Amino acid sequence: MKPEGECFPETGSLMGLDISKRRIGVAACDEDRLLVTPLLVIRRSGWQADLLRLHRIAVERRIVALVVGYPLNLDGTAGPAAQSRRDLARKLSEELVLPYMLQDESLTTDAVRNARREGTLPKPKAGEDDDHHAAAVILMDALSALSRAALSRRCR
Repeated sequence: MKPEGECFPETGSLMGLDISKRRIGVAACDEDRLLVTPLLVIRRSGWQADLLRLHRIAVERRIVALVVGYPLNLDGTAGPAAQSRRDLARKLSEELVLPYMLQDESLTTDAVRNARREGTLPKPKAGEDDDHHAAAVILMDALSALSRAALSRRCR
């Protein structure tokens, strides 16, 4: 997917978000965009509290842009959930004063389950959520898309 707006930075740390009604999975990459780290799961407790937590993470990790999971239908179309997420991403972007891009989050949960089955992710502790790992998959997918887009621009 393409970044929203025209000012998506080509370098710097990005924060990946897997947002649901009850939780926000958070991941980030380093400034060189080589290493993605699942950070934490925020249990949602109201807009202002969620915003404050995300702002703190953004400042601590010197985040330059957001990558927000976008729930497309399996046929690639955007339904009501996708429009709601787009609106939320726009609102987050405005509040945090960071550009954003939407990244298809289809099958991210399956990717996390497969990684666990293959042994590349440890088994979760009792009561632990996978949302931060899903956020990491979303961010990795976005980095791949951004890299492909940059490569195609250079090849023209």
